[in-house]
Amino acid sequence: MNWPEHGGQPKRIFELNGIKNDDRYFDFSANINPLGPPPVLKEHLVEAYNQLERYPDPDYREATKLVAVHEGLVQEQVLLTNGGSEAIFLVAQQFIGKKALIIEPTFSEYERACQVYNLSVTHLSLQLEHNFSFPLEKVLHKIEKVDVVFLCRPNNPTGTVIDLEDIKALLNKGVECQTTIVVDEAFIHFLPSQITDLAFLIDTYSNLILLRSLTKIYAIPSLRLGYMIARPEMITRLKRNQIPWSVNGIVTALLPNLFTQELFIDGTKAWLQRQLKVLTSELSRLGFFYSPTLVNFYLLRDQHADSEQLFRYLLKNKIIPRHTHNFKGLDGHYLRFAVRSEDENSYLLKTLSRWREKTW
Repeated sequence: MNWPEHGGQPKRIFELNGIKNDDRYFDFSANINPLGPPPVLKEHLVEAYNQLERYPDPDYREATKLVAVHEGLVQEQVLLTNGGSEAIFLVAQQFIGKKALIIEPTFSEYERACQVYNLSVTHLSLQLEHNFSFPLEKVLHKIEKVDVVFLCRPNNPTGTVIDLEDIKALLNKGVECQTTIVVDEAFIHFLPSQITDLAFLIDTYSNLILLRSLTKIYAIPSLRLGYMIARPEMITRLKRNQIPWSVNGIVTALLPNLFTQELFIDGTKAWLQRQLKVLTSELSRLGFFYSPTLVNFYLLRDQHADSEQLFRYLLKNKIIPRHTHNFKGLDGHYLRFAVRSEDENSYLLKTLSRWREKTW
């Protein structure tokens, strides 16, 4: 079956499985903030209408300065991008024809970008038998043989987080052998507050590149907004290959309002942790395996039945999970679920309970 590469494509999923779509469904396949965009954004989006007849500043000076101040950095350490995907491809372009290491299962766009720019890719797997733990020693051994390492923290699709000390060990090893460490922090805003992001390491490590997305936490995937953080010399090289005006003026006009939403982010984190507690408790009771996630999505596997059968059962009940056929190492044996609204999560649990009654 020609599975879609990403989530958030409900009609395509229904078509592929021969199920009539009546537009009443619960989409658990796209892992954006279930609380939706900040309410204030609608008002400011109308105000941003005035930007339609203007070209954006090709250097995005004001927007870049805003991001830098927000992160406690200087402007020269920040590059605005058209979502996280543009950032991934800009990085891969810096290593044309060289060697990359990707830790699987993870976001498929790292490998796709490597293929576009002719990087040879080596893969290592998270330790599935140990709750998807990070294989630090194996990665340290491989770093010497590659030019760039792609990591996802928190990782998509497992929701797990590489320990800070492991990150430092990788960076130190990378400095020794001139290997760049790329860390995708697209879902960093969903993590509990005690887990820090990695921006504070930029001044210490010249071989660190961070990728950020604002589309996930603010539930604005249509607007395509992200940024990169790195040493000024790396930002200069990345910017040199970026197409002109890759980020539109409507998006940059909204940035000042997005960066004032601390209460919205804190509220999302608190709400998410409450939902995860309910979800994991009930999934455990029903005998499902789930990844030890800390964010707004998780992997699930029924150890008593085939995942394809569960997938189709959920579709017939108007629930769309994310397949895992294009996640190396998972090969369709797991399903990924976003954490949705309280009512949607409750409906999912009730549906899984009915499924369990059929299989036990």
